[in-house]
Amino acid sequence: MKPMVILTGPTAVGKTELSIRLAKILDAEIISADSMQVYKKMDIGTAKIMPEEMEGIKHYLVDELDPKEEFHVARFQQMAKDALKEIYAKGKIPLIVGGTGFYIQSLLYDIDFTKEDGDQEYRKQLEEKAKREGNDSLYEMLKQVDPKSIEKIHKNNVKRVIRALEFYKLNGYPISEHNEKEAAKTSPYNFAYFVLNHKRDILYDRINRRVDIMAEQGLIDEVKRLKEEGYEKTMVSMQGIGYRQVFEYLEGNLSLEDTIEQIKKDTRHFAKRQLTWFGREKEVCMVDKSQFGSEDEILTYMLTILKEKGIYDGSVKELL
Repeated sequence: MKPMVILTGPTAVGKTELSIRLAKILDAEIISADSMQVYKKMDIGTAKIMPEEMEGIKHYLVDELDPKEEFHVARFQQMAKDALKEIYAKGKIPLIVGGTGFYIQSLLYDIDFTKEDGDQEYRKQLEEKAKREGNDSLYEMLKQVDPKSIEKIHKNNVKRVIRALEFYKLNGYPISEHNEKEAAKTSPYNFAYFVLNHKRDILYDRINRRVDIMAEQGLIDEVKRLKEEGYEKTMVSMQGIGYRQVFEYLEGNLSLEDTIEQIKKDTRHFAKRQLTWFGREKEVCMVDKSQFGSEDEILTYMLTILKEKGIYDGSVKELL
């Protein structure tokens, strides 16, 4: 089986810096499993890794799509598979880095999305209902037919809520059941799945500081430019945390102070949901940063596991 290394964890935990060092040691290339960094023009609010931060490591699925385009799990899977072919052809190891758990699961277990036919008319009805009655109306519908899905889908992620309702109408059983069956598959890869974590208070402090930095770097102006260029708040790209709140501010619905606090609050809640997801995944290796004295110790621990799995041969003697 081909090798694959996954480095994930909640937002702001410190995946980016660690991933660069790990990629250098493994001679790996990075595939981003982030639902927002794939978009161009959206740098500050996504905490996107910049070219100078990549330190020569090739990254895939970063800065590739226009914000008008839809990015969903099936599209991620196809783009990531194309990247895998390229990486394996070079004799390198793919390192999947990002915090979108369902994206990682779809790639790791090769989940089949081809059976999910659509019902355009029903989808349009649901979209109109959301505009007319609000997101909560669809969320309540989903709660009635698929309570498991509402644990994983945020009510503001209207596209995913509609997809789940559409799936139920077409198939007569919940999409959560379908996903569980697909997730029960064994992976076609020889993989190591690392989940980076930290003490809750430290993680939340990192999140709060990151949002303050985003505000200082010009998050408001970034969203303002996107709005002026014609990107609308209903687009999938603009549903990301940071963007939808700033849209509310630009429309006069929130004060600047409340906007920043709301972004912090929503990001903390998001991190909590991420940890819940990763905690349910099978064959993960939890890496609690508070249990290690330094990043070097974390790397040493990860490399030991990679050696045991036959993914890393120990050829780099010193940590880079």
